[in-house]
Amino acid sequence: MTTGTTGGSGAGATGGPRPAVRTDALEARSGASVAASVLERTGALLLTLVVSTVVLVAAWYLLLQLLDVDAFVGKRPLDVYDYLVRDEDAAADRLEILGLLGTTLKDAITGFVAGTAGALVVASLFTLSRPLELVLMPLAMLLRSVPLVAMAPLIGLVFSTPLTRAATIGGIVVFFPVLVNVVLGLRSASPQALDLVRVHGGTRLTALRKVAVPSALPNLFAAVRISVPGAVIGAMLYEWLFSGTGLGAEIFRANSQVQYSKLWAIVVVVTFSTIVLYTLVSVLETLVLAKWGPDAGRG
Repeated sequence: MTTGTTGGSGAGATGGPRPAVRTDALEARSGASVAASVLERTGALLLTLVVSTVVLVAAWYLLLQLLDVDAFVGKRPLDVYDYLVRDEDAAADRLEILGLLGTTLKDAITGFVAGTAGALVVASLFTLSRPLELVLMPLAMLLRSVPLVAMAPLIGLVFSTPLTRAATIGGIVVFFPVLVNVVLGLRSASPQALDLVRVHGGTRLTALRKVAVPSALPNLFAAVRISVPGAVIGAMLYEWLFSGTGLGAEIFRANSQVQYSKLWAIVVVVTFSTIVLYTLVSVLETLVLAKWGPDAGRG
C-alpha cells in the first residue's frame, strides 16, 4: 500500500500530470501575451487615428485659408459633415456614397488579391532560383517605371472583361511593393536555420516553407500596409478609365457637374476607409506574427 502510493507519487513527479499542467500554463500565458499585444497595438492605432484626424482637419482648414480658396470650391470639414449628416438630403447622399464605396472596395480587393498573389509566387521563384531573379527583376522594375495611365489602352485591348481589367490595374499597383519587400524578407532568413533544414534532408522548397516564409512575414505585412492605399487608388483608376462605376468614376462626374460638396465628401470617405483598412491590417499583423512570425513563442 505504502510502496504503491509512493511509486504513484514518484510517477506523478516525473512523468504524470505536471508536464501537462506546465504546457497548459505556457499556452495560457502565450494566449494572454497575444491578447495583450493585440490590445496594446489596437490602442496605439486608435490613438494614432484620433491624432491624425485632428492634424488632418487642422491642416485642411489651414491650407484652404492660406491658399485663399473660394468657399464654393474648397469645402470645409463642417460643409462635408452637413452634406453627409445634417442636410435635408443627407440620408440619400450618404446612402449613395456608401453604395459606391462598396463597389470601389470590391474592385480594390480584386486588384489587391491579384497583385499580392502574383508577387508571392514570383518572390518564391526568385528565392528558389537566383538566376531567374537576376533576369526578371530588372524587367519588372522597368515595367514599374511606365505610368499606369499610359498602359491603360493596352490593358483595355488585352483584357476584355471587367474582372480581369480590375485585377490587372489594381494588381500592378500592389505587385511591385509586395514583390520587393517579400524578396528582401525571404533573403533575410537565418543561414544557420536553412543549413539545418538541408542537413536533415530537407529540400529548398522545405527550407523556403519552414524558415524563409516565417522570416518574411514582417516584410509581407509591411508591404501589405503600404499596398492598401495603392489598391484603393488602383480601383478608382480602373473605375475612371473603364467601368464608369464606383467612387473613381463618381468623383470625376461630381467635379464636371460642379458638385463640390459631393467631391469633398468622396475624398473624406475614401481617406477614412483607407485608414480603417490600414488599421485592420495592423491588428491582423500582430495576431499572425505572434502565432507564426520569426519570434513566435519566444519569451
